[in-house]
Amino acid sequence: MNINTDQSRRAFLKRSAALGIAGSAAPFMTSLAAIGEAAAAVSTDYRALVCVFMYGGNDYANTLTPYDQASYNQYQAARSNLAIPRADLAATILNPITALPGGRQYALAPTLAPLMPVWNAGRMAVVLNVGTLVQPTTKAQYTANSVRLPPKLFSHNDQQSYWQASNPEGATSGWGGRIGDLLQSGNGTATLTCINATGNAVFLTGRQAIQYSVGTTGPVSLLNNATTVFGSTTAASTLRQLMQGTGTSNFIAEHATISRRAIDTFAQVNSALATSPAANFPLFQAGNLSDQMRMVARMISVSQELGARRQIFLVSIGGFDLHDNLLAQQPGLLTNVANAMRAFYDTTVQMGIADRVTAFTASDFGRTLASNDDGSDHGWGSMHFVVGGAVRGQQFYGTPPAIGNNTPDDVGQGRLLPGISVDQYASTLASWFGVSGGNMSTVLPNIGNYNPSSWNVGFLG
Repeated sequence: MNINTDQSRRAFLKRSAALGIAGSAAPFMTSLAAIGEAAAAVSTDYRALVCVFMYGGNDYANTLTPYDQASYNQYQAARSNLAIPRADLAATILNPITALPGGRQYALAPTLAPLMPVWNAGRMAVVLNVGTLVQPTTKAQYTANSVRLPPKLFSHNDQQSYWQASNPEGATSGWGGRIGDLLQSGNGTATLTCINATGNAVFLTGRQAIQYSVGTTGPVSLLNNATTVFGSTTAASTLRQLMQGTGTSNFIAEHATISRRAIDTFAQVNSALATSPAANFPLFQAGNLSDQMRMVARMISVSQELGARRQIFLVSIGGFDLHDNLLAQQPGLLTNVANAMRAFYDTTVQMGIADRVTAFTASDFGRTLASNDDGSDHGWGSMHFVVGGAVRGQQFYGTPPAIGNNTPDDVGQGRLLPGISVDQYASTLASWFGVSGGNMSTVLPNIGNYNPSSWNVGFLG
């Protein structure tokens, strides 16, 4: 199943509306050095959030692996045929500023090694055991079904939606879009607040804010910028005139307004990006996720020209639903994540805006610690990374979960009962982005179920 395609089909009409407002564009920068100088000039009033969504449910135990001997022994016993050899983890041991209690240690998966310099520089944090919750939940409450739980736990579509929107599949707005609702008025072009580089997703749809789609090479044009229809230039011209024409019907008038804005915004964004070509961003390696993040970097580089002060982006990578072939396939996927996030961070450093841009990971859910032959099954809580110049890094946030079966943190087969809710994770990001405490429940409807002192997990300064 192509998750991104399914989401795009379900949201096609909304996507049609996610198109811009007219504006003018002028040359802004022609080299990476110029990007840095221009970005530094606006760094006091520009911020961006970049969500890196790993579709399919990333296996947490082979992403952030227990390393201290006692914990590693428990990990190995639970998944002997999937365990990464301890010797292979020696180069990616995470030594935090503040040691974890009980001598606990973790190491990154070996193919996440490109992120080690970011961790060691204090610009990467690890958030332990994050997952979808409605309210604080203990194992006893879960077992007794005495508290509200996210509906349809362990279901891909519903948990993707709950991560992104605090509601199951069918949600009409996501928390990224609802942040956009609050802050888009500060942007010169409101339509360029929520930008999707991966197709479509509820995460960036607000109650008023709409998501603007870009491809890996530039904005998505109306009619694919076609100059002919069925080989006829006259037909193409007539169709464009009809799409932008006026009429007595409110529907026709609104359709024309949307079409004109689509064409105008495409011209505005396309013109701006022409001054910031992909060749100016040489740190990114080949690969779809890297291509998406390069496009995000390009959009950020022309943010001043586009009148943007607050922007939220979504990029994604699929393939993590590894019931089989986990050891063969997950390392390559994590390589793509590590290379893309490292190149993106290094690029923001060169641009002089690393402290204004925060990238963070997300996924449907974690997976079981117990192996399923040569894979793992759908789980719940997982481990996530936050990268950026404002990150209070080289630290773990949250409590290391107990390892094994039938622990206080396990609801079956090593499925982690989340210790930090997505709402708390998102609230920390939203607070840094500029959302006030008084508006937090507008963005995150479940956050009121938590003590306000726990809304900010603390990984951003």
